[in-house]
Amino acid sequence: MLRYLIRVIESSTVTGILVALLWALLLKEGSERRKRAAAWGCAAGAAAALVIAVLRRTTALINRGFFNTWTLSAAILFGILYIVSLWRSPQKDADKARRVETFVTAMLLAALLLYALPPVLLYPTEFALPGESIFSTDFLFRLIGFTAGLAVVVLSASAIYKTARALPEKLVKALLTAALAVTICNQLVVIVQFLLARRIIPMTRWLFALIIAGVNNSAFFIYTVMGISLLLPLALFISGLKTAIAGNNPAECRKVRAAVRRGRRWSAAAALCFTASVLAMTVVKAYTEKGVELSPAEPMTIEGGEILIPLTQIEDGHLHRFAYNTSDGTEVRFIVIKKNAVAYGVGLDACDICGATGYYERKDEVICRLCDVVMNISTIGFKGGCNPVPLAYSLRSGSMVVETANLENEKNRFK
Repeated sequence: MLRYLIRVIESSTVTGILVALLWALLLKEGSERRKRAAAWGCAAGAAAALVIAVLRRTTALINRGFFNTWTLSAAILFGILYIVSLWRSPQKDADKARRVETFVTAMLLAALLLYALPPVLLYPTEFALPGESIFSTDFLFRLIGFTAGLAVVVLSASAIYKTARALPEKLVKALLTAALAVTICNQLVVIVQFLLARRIIPMTRWLFALIIAGVNNSAFFIYTVMGISLLLPLALFISGLKTAIAGNNPAECRKVRAAVRRGRRWSAAAALCFTASVLAMTVVKAYTEKGVELSPAEPMTIEGGEILIPLTQIEDGHLHRFAYNTSDGTEVRFIVIKKNAVAYGVGLDACDICGATGYYERKDEVICRLCDVVMNISTIGFKGGCNPVPLAYSLRSGSMVVETANLENEKNRFK
């Protein structure tokens, strides 16, 4: 239950905030053309996300890494163009500029939703594990966690939207620009991470260290966007304290009081939802992850430059972990799992995306300890995604043989 609460909040909060701020600005400007275009952009993004989710679930046509890279590239492009259009100087051909801005806004909304929604739409397909009934208690708890996460995100976005509508346009523009800039930085980290993992761009030590820092502190970007947007309800609350309750008659005074009360309620709602989100991503997440510990390394034989593991030790279809101490004392871990009658999955206890955080077994599934992604066991031993870094091996005289030189070459991943 808690896992899906956390995953929905982490994957959707920033998108919800940005969409809320974009719509608040659109309604402030009052252009019907831009409103219609934005509505079409949201509808197109949501519909495309549904199609992508179905294709991911039912086919192998969608490579998640390539899809996310292209989608985020589009989001970055239109995010930058949108920021430029927000702060552009008045132009002679104002009508043409407005048409361009309308197109950019619609495409930005579509790109944001196209990236964020497919994982959320796929979460319910994970509720019932193989052989498990949809009427089980576990299924119900997962559904409750998923629904609660959606509720927190929707309420947060609604509160930000309502407070932004009641504040000056320039303030909303400034905070939206800051939130978009932070989001673009996060999107760049994701893209470069994928390009490095695929060796599309050369691996350099400084770039690798920078991306690992960005990946390991991905929550920082979420908290920053939340902190920026929280300035809106804070500003509205302070504005309400300074508002003079005055009018030409009692009815006008009651109207002013009602507006102040609404502002305070939405400000309180935003603060409460953001507090719940932060607690879910920190305290609750720490609680859910504290029990995940790597199993101890199993015994193995080292002869010369070879590691020998009896096949009888690894034929049960479960995850086996081994550790080798390199020449400089670094412990390099690797995992082995029998995939079928003739094949083994062998790889480092690390991946190009999450680093050396390791994998563990849960209910016959292999899980990445950092990102909680379930590995497809049949693909362990192959490059791609969050799969373990492949490790060469051979079979000889009833044993699996791993060259220690290959582990020596990978020791920097475990430092």
